[in-house]
Amino acid sequence: MSSTYKFNNTDPFGNGDAKSFCPSPVNGFSDSISQSEKAVQELLLQQSPMQATDDHLIEFSEALRTVAKALRGAAEGKALAQAEAAEWKRRYELERSKNAELQQKELPNGVFADESKSPRMEHIAKSPRLYAHENSSNGLESICSHEVLQDGGFNSSNNKLKRKASFKLSWRCKGMANDQHKKEIVSFERGNISTAERSSKQISLTWESDPQTVLIITKPNSTSVQVLSVDMIRWLRTQKGLNIYVEPRVKAELLSESSSFNFVQTWEDDKEISLLHTKVDLLITLGGDGTVLWAASMFKGPVPPIVPFSMGSLGFMTPFHSEQYRECLEAVLKGPISITLRHRLQCHIIRDKARHEYETEETMLVLNEVTIDRGISSYLTNLECYCDDSFVTCVQGDGLILSTTSGSTAYSLAAGGSMVHPQVPGILFTPICPHSLSFRPLILPEHVTVRVQVPFNSRSSAWVSFDGKDRKQLEAGDALVCSMAPWPVSTACQVESTNDFLRSIHDGLHWNLRKTQSTDGPQDT
Repeated sequence: MSSTYKFNNTDPFGNGDAKSFCPSPVNGFSDSISQSEKAVQELLLQQSPMQATDDHLIEFSEALRTVAKALRGAAEGKALAQAEAAEWKRRYELERSKNAELQQKELPNGVFADESKSPRMEHIAKSPRLYAHENSSNGLESICSHEVLQDGGFNSSNNKLKRKASFKLSWRCKGMANDQHKKEIVSFERGNISTAERSSKQISLTWESDPQTVLIITKPNSTSVQVLSVDMIRWLRTQKGLNIYVEPRVKAELLSESSSFNFVQTWEDDKEISLLHTKVDLLITLGGDGTVLWAASMFKGPVPPIVPFSMGSLGFMTPFHSEQYRECLEAVLKGPISITLRHRLQCHIIRDKARHEYETEETMLVLNEVTIDRGISSYLTNLECYCDDSFVTCVQGDGLILSTTSGSTAYSLAAGGSMVHPQVPGILFTPICPHSLSFRPLILPEHVTVRVQVPFNSRSSAWVSFDGKDRKQLEAGDALVCSMAPWPVSTACQVESTNDFLRSIHDGLHWNLRKTQSTDGPQDT
């Protein structure tokens, strides 16, 4: 006995009217439906009525429905991506025009005539700028901050307006003591493209006015850290006369020990934390690399220079020893000091249900890495990866790591990624246990935008974490967008950047440590 299968004018997903099969325009992109999807729709509607006696016809109709669903998802994803790109371009043009207006209004010495009403004071937290000197000498190319920031109050002791300490950054070039550093990196002359000779450059920080305010971040639940912080706070206050900021937890511990610590300042809410960069000249961390990550995560924009002391289990970013903290801080406060500019990634999630860029979630800043993994699911992750407008690959494995070069010695290293000098600007693309013998890690340039999306045909969702915390779930259709943040984290060096980096991988990882080959073995004749 044969059965009759009839295709009515309904959409293949059971939504009633066939017109609902066509996806609605997303963000104004009414032409996002491809010609292939329209052809599939017309083919489905032309099959009524149809007598089917063969099971292959049923399978074919189901396959057509699957193709139509996939095409609709691709069209929506393309429309969302185009809308997002257009919005980011609009914001970039607006930001550039604002910066141009601010530079035109600025006086020759880099300060507005009326600082209290200057739009730059409101804009500086979101758009930090550094200015290059036109006249450089002694082989140095300098960048001065020239940022005069105020904390909105007066110093009760001298009734003077407190200002942020200014500083300049200098690119020191070896072997160029008698020649000015060339600003042209790439030149085109007589049909030949050439690059300027690039020697080892070390960035140094020179204070142009004395630091006044210090923020101290400490590792919790550590007796040795607590004892050192008490001694350091007293020394910085009595011997150096600095204003001290600590976390609310630390201030409570200090006051419980002695009421003489009532000069220590802290904050009460997130709004005050967002204004810390306008008050703090120097940031001191007492702990390991995790303490440095926590201190950097407090600042959603510009970050003060960090002096990290090693009092934890990992020390890739903490070159200073706590035993000589007074000598170290004396040298840092006097300057100049060598620093390492550590780049950060800014990431945000775009949900599949969101129809506008404004519906995306809060931007996250990471100093080490952002990780997308399969969570507790037994299925492999299925992640589609794009670099700007180019398709990179589909990750099938335990997950993917997008790491900064500072984080190259963290999770990325454990997953088989390369160790990279922290001042190399780039994004590390490292798979986690890929189910492929040819899937090798990549290092992408700093200017690209990486987009990782969970496809609609994925068997399960994925999970994303930022520097090991703030774990969030990515459902089918959700995407994670990552790019280089404009606010790096500057950490002070004990010697200089390269020396500190090589020493950290030798001491922390015992890199390439083996017994020396004996000299009494066979020799060439």
